[in-house]
Amino acid sequence: MARKKQYSKDEVIEKAMQLFWKNGYERTSMQQLENEMGINKFSIYAAFGSKDGVFLASLELYQKKLNKLLNQLADGPQTVKAIENYFYNFLAFSKEKNVCKGCLITNAANEFRVGANQAISNELNRFVNKVRNLFYNILEVEEKDMAWTNEKADYLVVAMFGLSSASRVFNEKQLDMYIKNIFKNF
Repeated sequence: MARKKQYSKDEVIEKAMQLFWKNGYERTSMQQLENEMGINKFSIYAAFGSKDGVFLASLELYQKKLNKLLNQLADGPQTVKAIENYFYNFLAFSKEKNVCKGCLITNAANEFRVGANQAISNELNRFVNKVRNLFYNILEVEEKDMAWTNEKADYLVVAMFGLSSASRVFNEKQLDMYIKNIFKNF
């Protein structure tokens, strides 16, 4: 008779996501995942197939959490100021005990070579494009020049990556100045 699962998939993925967010993909071992998730590697492999499967499930959960902020942006005023506020809201979202962890998507994108793992690369690209398209749609309301709107949307995605990385190193005052400088010329 098969044994019943003794854990909540949502709870163990939350724990795995936090571990990947803190350590990165490469520096997170299967042993660490076992310890953090509280299940053995056989259960991990049975539920997720591999470390990549756990990571993909972690990315999916992270995106669900970040989607709350993105939905606020999409459903709110369609202004550059709203995008600026999103940058500040993201900083608050990424903090744990007053320490910014950056963005799991950005951290992963910095860690993975292009094409190193197609499924993970596709997931990262899909999410980045989603954010870029949201920025584009908001900018399009205020800016009718499509080429310029494309450039601004790309710039904001790159700036978001920069903010994510900078948030792990710089203090709040420096990050505030960074965000203000991003939006100074809009």
